[in-house]
Amino acid sequence: MADFKLVKQLREETNVSYAICQDALKQADGDIIKAREFLREKGADVAAKKASRALKEGRVFSYVHHNQQMGAMVVLMCETDFVAKNELFQELGNNIAMQIASTNPENIEELLASPFIKDPSSTVDQLIKDVILKMGENTAIGEFQRFEI
Repeated sequence: MADFKLVKQLREETNVSYAICQDALKQADGDIIKAREFLREKGADVAAKKASRALKEGRVFSYVHHNQQMGAMVVLMCETDFVAKNELFQELGNNIAMQIASTNPENIEELLASPFIKDPSSTVDQLIKDVILKMGENTAIGEFQRFEI
């Protein structure tokens, strides 16, 4: 059984369920760094399994830079309205809109592969997979546009 303090710490860091955090720590023999990597891999596996699910809901997110000279809009899709209203989904959409404004990607593939501006150790693709693991629903970028004066 994993140490409760480590499970709690991993849960607070990742926002993944206690059961999944406990399993990750068990798989990693109590090593929290290896447990984090296990959760990243699990997120990718869960995302791959859910990739064929229909994306019928979503939201439009926008970001305008403080100088009012550039901004971006992104359509973030999910399976249900319940998830579209969730705080994690909202945060993801806002972060992706800011990422687009900051990095000016040419297409979705470039955006997904880009290092996340708030945490360069992660990519936008990994952020989405992390949300899929936490929410249990397929999530994807529909389209985006960047504007600049």
